[in-house]
Amino acid sequence: MAHPNQLATAASDLLSAAFDDLGVRLHSPEEGGGGTLRVWSGSADAIELVVFDDSDLDWITDVVPLAPVGSGVWSVRTPLLRPGARYGIRVAGPQGTGNTFNPRTLLTDPYSRGLVSGGLGDWRSAVVDGSFDWGGVSKPAVPMDRTVIYEGHLKGLSKRHPDVPPALHGTYAGLAHPAMIDHFHTLGVTSIELLPVQAFASEPRLLQHGLSNYWGYNTLNFFTPHAPYATEASRREGPEAVLREFKGMVRLLHEAGLEVILDVVYNHTAEEGIGGPRTSLRGIDNRSYYRQTDDGVYIDVTGCGNALDTSTPAAARLVLDSLRYWAQEVQIDGFRFDLAVTLGRDEEHRFTPDHPLLQAILSDPALADVKRIAEPWDVGMGGWQTGNFGEGWHEWNDRYRDRVRNFWLSDVDYARRASTAPVGAGGFATRLAGSSNTFSESRGPLASVNFITAHDGFTLRDLVSYDVKHNLGNGEQNRDGADTNRSFNHGAEGPTSDERILATRRRAMRNLLGTLLLSAGVPMLTAGDEFGRTQRGNNNAYCHDSPLTWLDWEHAPWQEDLQAHVQRLIRLRQENPALRPIRFARLDEHTPSASVMQWYDAGGETMSIEAWNSPAHRTLQYLATSTPEREELNRILLVVHGDEKAADVTLPVVDDVAGYLELWSSAHERPSDDGVLFAPGEVMSLPPTSLRLFRVV
Repeated sequence: MAHPNQLATAASDLLSAAFDDLGVRLHSPEEGGGGTLRVWSGSADAIELVVFDDSDLDWITDVVPLAPVGSGVWSVRTPLLRPGARYGIRVAGPQGTGNTFNPRTLLTDPYSRGLVSGGLGDWRSAVVDGSFDWGGVSKPAVPMDRTVIYEGHLKGLSKRHPDVPPALHGTYAGLAHPAMIDHFHTLGVTSIELLPVQAFASEPRLLQHGLSNYWGYNTLNFFTPHAPYATEASRREGPEAVLREFKGMVRLLHEAGLEVILDVVYNHTAEEGIGGPRTSLRGIDNRSYYRQTDDGVYIDVTGCGNALDTSTPAAARLVLDSLRYWAQEVQIDGFRFDLAVTLGRDEEHRFTPDHPLLQAILSDPALADVKRIAEPWDVGMGGWQTGNFGEGWHEWNDRYRDRVRNFWLSDVDYARRASTAPVGAGGFATRLAGSSNTFSESRGPLASVNFITAHDGFTLRDLVSYDVKHNLGNGEQNRDGADTNRSFNHGAEGPTSDERILATRRRAMRNLLGTLLLSAGVPMLTAGDEFGRTQRGNNNAYCHDSPLTWLDWEHAPWQEDLQAHVQRLIRLRQENPALRPIRFARLDEHTPSASVMQWYDAGGETMSIEAWNSPAHRTLQYLATSTPEREELNRILLVVHGDEKAADVTLPVVDDVAGYLELWSSAHERPSDDGVLFAPGEVMSLPPTSLRLFRVV
């Protein structure tokens, strides 16, 4: 691990004024107009600005040298840098191990706010003014305990929506169309998390197979919106209009009270491994921007061929400046950091939560109001770090995902074959209550971003319909994608007409969604799971830009019923603060905004250690009492039955509890409005594998 003094020095270097104002800064008429371009390269011998004709990107109109101004920065001020100007840079430098300078290679400015394409793999930076009238609209600032994240693909969300005009299908403007906002409001989600929308490119190997990088985890530039997601009218007008449409989307979503969270890919770039495309950082200063050994071999901890070396101040500052730009100039509410462990690796390539970049992201005033969500792993040594990011970070909780899938799916599959489940309910209960065995007391349950599915993997419907992946359409002989899915097809692989199997699958989906939306922590719902979308068993559909991955908005009755369950569950979550504690409770102490949890068995008795761990006991009752700080006292009872045999449950007799009012049950095909009141000590019949939620009265 890096020495504290080394970390302090690195933090100071990261914030050095030498890195201020990189990229193009436009000057007002009072300042004489034009613009200044500043580029950092620690080893360059010469850098020149190349300016192109506005309409013919092969026509170089001017070439202007940059001058070194100290600390590795090169600069030029020129009237050629005006809004709309197309430009690139060429960088010369020494040859040798780790260096890949070529003065003939045209490169994009890493800080450019716009890009235009001159053909496959051929890019120009564009000067963008960025002026925009926000109309006084501010960020919604949804408290973390009330946050319900909806993860979706910008294009796939609206591409097939019948109420979105065709010209807006799959666009930034389409996402902010009233029909989409109405869906978000009807569901009750608060925060839209978009798969990558920073400019990206498809890998050459995919293009050779007639496929594309649909998800977008292959970034070209950290400051530029992905132009193909803009409307045709904005694309024709150019990068300024693309950015304006993006900001317009954010403003309209904010007006509707919805947050915008971006999935950002700073861990690697579209330049891939050595021999891959050379579009920007590799030609500017390969040695400083990418992790590599002393002899120039890339250290790939991302699985994508390269890894950004955030142990260098230049690379770390590039990430920080990008975040500042999106948070301030584009008013983004939060970021989900893809393979965040890569960003926290030091100069010896080891992860440390005290990494200067991670600390800067927490302490930077420009980022004070953003949500910070880490994907807490990468594929390098020591790459699995769930629970190890510091205070101020929220993390995707893969342990939650795996335990919940096990309880409702693979354990049930095992029990069918072995007549008993492999484990009891204890581990599941810990995840339900906020994963206190993973996240420290100081961070609390909200450190956990709970999810059952995500863009990567089976959809919810496929999770209950397939035992194995079906990825032949990806062109890799079914080798890609996870092999361990903890899924269960319930008796038939894929589509079936067996109504018994279909009914069991529907109930399994309701159990999974109920668990997700009633657990302590921050729930993340994957777009389309609310109505049971399918990808026909493909658990790695990153390369399919087609109806396979676009949301289908024409729904069968059972899908409408499932969506009604999601609406009810999210509403109940918001209405019952006992379901969304901010802190972990302490034994025999009053902890504000915590939930005091009591656990009972099927007989209504306090759970014994034996029952907690025994596979024979798959039924538990979870009584949570809020400790009010800003809301009224609230108590709920959640009854969990994880066995395919029906069971009788005795509701617990507890001091000050007069009764239990039923709020929701996964046993119903459609949520019932008939809330039955049960008395303490009353025996209640539970159908196989089901959940029931009550409010304590």
